[in-house]
Amino acid sequence: MDFSQAVVNGIPLVIIIAGLVQFAEKFGVKGHTQLMLSMGLGIAFGFAFELQSGLPGDFAGWFGVLVYGLGLGLTTSGLYDLGKKYSQK
Repeated sequence: MDFSQAVVNGIPLVIIIAGLVQFAEKFGVKGHTQLMLSMGLGIAFGFAFELQSGLPGDFAGWFGVLVYGLGLGLTTSGLYDLGKKYSQK
C-alpha cells in the first residue's frame, strides 16, 4: 500500500494523525488509549481520503476503501508505537 499519495493540501495524513494524538496527550490520553486513537483516526482519515474521489459503485470499490482505511490506521498506530518505544530510551 502506498500512503505517499495520502496528502491533503501538501500535508501527509500520517503527520496530521500523529499531531492529533500528541494533542490528545495534552488532555491526559495515555497508553493503549493513544494507540487506539491513532488507529481510529487512521481508519477515519483513510476512509475519508479514499471517498473524496466519489462513492464506490460496487463491493470491490467499498472493500478497497475499507482496506485503505485499515492500512493507514495500522501504519499510523505502528509508527506511533515505534516512536514511543524509541523516545523512551
